[in-house]
Amino acid sequence: MAPTPTAAFSITLDCRLDNVPGTLGRLCTAIGEAGGNIGALDGFDVRGPELRRCLVVHCRDEAHQHKVVDAVRALSGVTLVDWWDRTFRMHESGKIRTEAAMPINDRDDLSMAYTPGVARVCMAIHDDPALSHRFTIRKNTVAIVSNGTAVLGLGDIGPEAAMPVMEGKAMLFKEFGGVDGFPVCIDARTADQVVEFVERIAPTFGGINLEDIKAPECFEIEERLKASLDIPVFHDDQHGTAVVTLAALWNSLKLTGKKIEDLTVVIAGMGAAGVAIGKILINAGVGEIVGCDRTGAVYEGRGDLNVAKEWFAANTNRSRKMGTISDVMHGADVFVGVSGPDLITAADLRNMATDPIVFAMANPNPEIRPEAADGLAAVMATGRSDYPNQINNVLAFPGLFRGALDVNATDITENMKLAAAVAIAESVSEDELSPAFVVPSVFDRSVVERVAPAVSRAALQDGVTRP
Repeated sequence: MAPTPTAAFSITLDCRLDNVPGTLGRLCTAIGEAGGNIGALDGFDVRGPELRRCLVVHCRDEAHQHKVVDAVRALSGVTLVDWWDRTFRMHESGKIRTEAAMPINDRDDLSMAYTPGVARVCMAIHDDPALSHRFTIRKNTVAIVSNGTAVLGLGDIGPEAAMPVMEGKAMLFKEFGGVDGFPVCIDARTADQVVEFVERIAPTFGGINLEDIKAPECFEIEERLKASLDIPVFHDDQHGTAVVTLAALWNSLKLTGKKIEDLTVVIAGMGAAGVAIGKILINAGVGEIVGCDRTGAVYEGRGDLNVAKEWFAANTNRSRKMGTISDVMHGADVFVGVSGPDLITAADLRNMATDPIVFAMANPNPEIRPEAADGLAAVMATGRSDYPNQINNVLAFPGLFRGALDVNATDITENMKLAAAVAIAESVSEDELSPAFVVPSVFDRSVVERVAPAVSRAALQDGVTRP
């Protein structure tokens, strides 16, 4: 089944049309026959016998973009002046910038913001370094650190190629949490290199958001940094994904009537996200969990497991199920995918228990597309914004860091993550809850307003705040 046209592959067509009846209609028909979905038509400028118009067209992929362009070029009475990929155009010169928090209008302003007045603040911080969390950007700034070794579902593409994702993360921090996130993509391959770098830049930031670092190094890096730093360290690929997954599962159970302690959950993908999801589901009381990697089911005694997978095997799959992902999905209640595209089929869903819950979260392409799962899953969710039920970390990390920074937290604890998951789940009211709406929209501004104070309260309860 062909994927649905999406804004991610949308293009803008700048066209000049003969100013005669039917020309615009023929243009729109040609785009539709080529499989394009017109998303917007701007106003037009009539210039005698011609008119100028721009159209936004959603396409399926880059090859489809060119098919639509060729269809427009073939039309008589229509001249394609220019066209461009809207996603690439959005990224030109980057997506973020820095700006001053206050104006510098005269010498008085300058003497306080810079020399000589700034020296007084410097010495105050020298005498009491904790004041840096009040009188510098540390109060509201998070470093978004990546070495580009596990970017989205794209894999090890390097720090330069990771930058657009980290810039996007910074945008989301600011837009939804009011937090100033700064992308820091580093040329560091080993855990020692990443840890040393982050420890050296930590005095500039109020928190560290680790991002797109491959497993198993990511587990060691986070653990070591949490031990050595006195600011929150949070690997979002692990815990942000886990928090939102748990929130979505709680709400899905309300619809299916199943109990969390009776569930069998299959997790595809034993990287950072998969292991963290397993941990949070264990803490939430899920009955049985089976993880799968490229080799198949993860079970205790399998000889090729890394340290993280060994922990997972020791704490899950008590019946020691073996085999492929299709084998272990027989009779399962929930499928959670954090692996790669097109991993499972409609036949796998038919073999699951009644009213299966399917979270296919691989990005950019899920383990199974909602079109292929239509009518088979009681609840279907993905990690994409162009389908219902987007299990997206943006529901978690802005509020988590907002809440942590608001109370000068020194850590992000399990209790703080649980509080965030509860707040996200409760952001969907009983009246709103439906198979197509088990998690709130990423554009729901009230989510952060619930998550942040819940996280702050949990931090205070856990005693991980500085005065």
